[in-house]
Amino acid sequence: MNVVKTAIADVLVFEPKVFGDARGFFFESFNETVFQNATGLKPNFVQDNHSGSAKGVLRGLHYQIHQPQGKLVRVTAGEVFDVAVDLRRSSPTFGKWVGEYLSAENKRQMWVPEGFAHGFLVLSDFAEFLYKTTELYAPAHERCIQWNDPSLAIEWPLDVPPILSSKDQLGSRFQEAEVFE
Repeated sequence: MNVVKTAIADVLVFEPKVFGDARGFFFESFNETVFQNATGLKPNFVQDNHSGSAKGVLRGLHYQIHQPQGKLVRVTAGEVFDVAVDLRRSSPTFGKWVGEYLSAENKRQMWVPEGFAHGFLVLSDFAEFLYKTTELYAPAHERCIQWNDPSLAIEWPLDVPPILSSKDQLGSRFQEAEVFE
């Protein structure tokens, strides 16, 4: 597995070695040793989530202020633009974002550490998005930052306005959001 660094040191992209022939393909989607060597962490993944979304759906920017979740995210059908925003006030990259194209075709995964907001935009007609989390979902601690907050200036690859949930439409501005120390 190849590990690719992003503009934010703690956010990593994992590119699996894919073995394919006329029958199909095989790859390791997770290897604890590779992950630990790349991140210095030994994760305890406690929940797997799977969503399906139509083209133009934007989910995010979500995080949990208590019980923060690290997320290992990937796409098994279609393509998304995946974004992580650093919400750790003590970090030199506080308020910065990185975005990666994840697809069923490239089989890339992104590690979004605890202390980050996360979101994605569906680029294909439909996409299935899977992710492992290091903490259970805790709705009382869930927070949302506006996807289009001007101070973040995320360069979403949009042709038309995104489709948002009512929860995501009510996201807070970055300057008013609860963040991590």
